[in-house]
Amino acid sequence: MDARCELRGRHPTWGPKQLLTVLAQRRPAVVLPAPSTAAALLKRAGLVTTPRRRRTPGRPTGLMDAPNAIWTADVKGEFKTRDGVYCYPLTIADGYSRLLLACRALPSTAAAGARPVFERLFREHGLPERIRSDNGVPFATIALGRRSALSVWWVRLSIRPDLIAPGSPQQNGRHERMHRTHRTLKAEATRPPESGARAQHRRFDAFRAEYNDERPPEALGQVTPASRYAPSPRPYPARLPALE
Repeated sequence: MDARCELRGRHPTWGPKQLLTVLAQRRPAVVLPAPSTAAALLKRAGLVTTPRRRRTPGRPTGLMDAPNAIWTADVKGEFKTRDGVYCYPLTIADGYSRLLLACRALPSTAAAGARPVFERLFREHGLPERIRSDNGVPFATIALGRRSALSVWWVRLSIRPDLIAPGSPQQNGRHERMHRTHRTLKAEATRPPESGARAQHRRFDAFRAEYNDERPPEALGQVTPASRYAPSPRPYPARLPALE
């Protein structure tokens, strides 16, 4: 055992099989244990550390079975307006009705720009039960619990952040389709881009009005998103609840 520990000390990244192979070459007369036994002995001696598993969000479990049960959100497809300034479209939708609640041209992905958009929607439509998003800024961070300043604010409002699993955009499929399918956001509202942020805002507003009130999606049985939506019975509070 001393030889195994000594060798492991010099090569802390070597596994039991590698240690036993080298020891067998150096000390052919010694009867060596099985790799599993060697691993147990090294662990008992404190020479094996079990790596901490990083917790990542799993598959979202909430159902889009009523208006405001789940809102979906994304910041995706940044592009430059014709003045050379980057635009980051923040889009927020109601998962059940597919109503496009907001489409705003932000100058960055910072929470400081996203929060006023959500606050305006909360005041106008009430609070959703959950907000589903990916793991990017401003919705999540790499910190413990993956809570961002924006998602902590949601929690204080009794809104549950509903993060999809990393690298699984299909878990927010309804929102993704709005971004990429034919004759939707990217095709109709960003190509070609407008002259600047103010003009791009007007273009997004025109797209949102048509998307909600005129365009009947096949998935909704050829009725408009606006006809399927109703405000939330949970009003935006006058005072932010204390953080527990």
